[in-house]
Formats: sequence, C-alpha cells, structure tokens
Amino acid sequence: MTEKIVLASGSPFRKALLVHAGVAVEAVPAEVDERALEAPLKDSGISPEDVALVLAEAKATEVSERKPGALVLGCDQTLSLGDEVFHKPADMEAARRHLLALSGKTHQLNSAVVLAHDGAVLWRHIGVASLTMRKLDPAFIGRHLARVGARALSSVGAYQIEGEGIQLFERVEGDYFTIVGLPLLPVLAKLRELGAIDG
Repeated sequence: MTEKIVLASGSPFRKALLVHAGVAVEAVPAEVDERALEAPLKDSGISPEDVALVLAEAKATEVSERKPGALVLGCDQTLSLGDEVFHKPADMEAARRHLLALSGKTHQLNSAVVLAHDGAVLWRHIGVASLTMRKLDPAFIGRHLARVGARALSSVGAYQIEGEGIQLFERVEGDYFTIVGLPLLPVLAKLRELGAIDG
C-alpha cells in the first residue's frame, strides 16, 4: 500500500519499540502546537481519551500531508486523574507537584494512535491503563526526583515505569506498551491488515 511507514514523533522510545518489533520506520516529528490544539477542548466536556485521539490525529495528518504516499503513525498520551489532565512537567518543582497529586491515588494513562495516509485518517485506537501509586512521603519524592533527574520531565506523570519509576506503584492494570505510550499490539495488527508489514 505504501512506500514507507513514518512515525510522527520525535520520541526515541516509541521509535525503538517499533524498530525492535521489526518495523522499518522513519521518525518525522509533527509540527503542531499541542497546547493550542487542546485549549478549546478544555471546557468542551471532551474526555481525556478523546483529547489524546485529537492530538494523535493532528500529528498523523500534519506529517502525512508533508510525506505523500507514506503511512503515518501519530501518537499521543494523556494522564488523567478524575477530570484533571496532566502534561509533562515544566521543571522539577512541577514534577514534585505531579507526584504529590498522584500519591495514593489511581490515575489513567490514555495512549492514542492514529494511522493516516495523504492527509486522510485510516484508523484510530485508544489504549487505557490504570495505575495506582502508593502513598508517597514528600521527602521520598524529593530523593526520588534527585536520583532520576531530568528524566522526570520527559513523561506526563513525571515517572518512567520502565525504570526506577516502577517503585512508585502498588498496582498496575493494563498493557505495558499502552503505559509507555504506544499500544504496540493493535498497531502491529493494523499494519499487517493493511499489508504494510509482513503478516
């Protein structure tokens, strides 16, 4: 169907997941202002899952218009605690506030993926995982952030479950790949269905 698969993301981790799964992929970061796209959605009653889908679709279609003939995968992840949606912390103080807010509670990670071709959406999927953080002592949060450093700023929850962040949790329900930001098994199934990868 297509000449190549393009990942509309600058995330080295998402690219590595696809490459390790045997998918030849070119990474082309989308040129979209996520916060500007999200602003009008804030008071619309749209769910955090749908916010992730809107952003993933915007990324996929923007890159697919720049890459004619390519099958483009756009991704986005939101973290929701009730009605509140979290974004990547801007600094270590924001990371500390994130972890304090999540401490002792269950939050959702909503990982959206959209496939687009020549500006048209072919497929959408949302994976949802529920994570329960143990009750964290504020002093421990400080020590934890000192150990992980700037890595805390690279994810919406100020943690990486694939690293030391796993120690923050008492329960995790959901697919590992959804948690780390790319629901890989549904993506691979759709790519096989489209004939984009061997299946």
